[in-house]
Amino acid sequence: MADAVAEAVASGVRPVVLSGDCNTSAGVMAGLQRAGVDPAIVWFDAHGDVQTLETTTSGYLGGLALRLLTWVPARADRPPRLGLRPVPEERIVLAGPRNLDPPEVTYLAGAAIRRREVAALTAADLPAGPFYVHMDMDVIDGAGLPGLRFPAPGGTGRRPARRHAAHAAGHRPGGRASACPAAWYPGHAAARHVAAELAAALD
Repeated sequence: MADAVAEAVASGVRPVVLSGDCNTSAGVMAGLQRAGVDPAIVWFDAHGDVQTLETTTSGYLGGLALRLLTWVPARADRPPRLGLRPVPEERIVLAGPRNLDPPEVTYLAGAAIRRREVAALTAADLPAGPFYVHMDMDVIDGAGLPGLRFPAPGGTGRRPARRHAAHAAGHRPGGRASACPAAWYPGHAAARHVAAELAAALD
């Protein structure tokens, strides 16, 4: 993923990645950084994805995806395989979280990550410079979107999500570097259709 994203950016393409798992965000971010882009993050998600291996009770690695982008473990014997550099918390916006575990609530209460409701997100909330838009499709109300891996009650509808994501991915100088609709079953026809809608809106 990192290689593909870096190649796309080097050829002048702003990559849009369709993924079934939020952990592909590490490859997307590493690819952008390899290509000389230093992006901030706008992360749409019903969940926080800010667990650690010490706090997770499920062991599901997707629950660590955003947190891992803020902290890359250093090892004396070798550098990180992806060459990923951590993103400062103050350069991250988490949009739409409504299903947080207690350790995530505790972490976010003391973190510099900004939290916003999807409908309340404005251009003023967006970090300066290029940014990576990650959209976990469970930010959309699970009742209206079959095929989600971890649906959460409540949330926005498909059209508002598409509209707000496109607006946020917005259309301003120095804006979006890449986008990734994620966390759906790739084989599910309805989810695949909505993912394509979002990809088109974010492109």
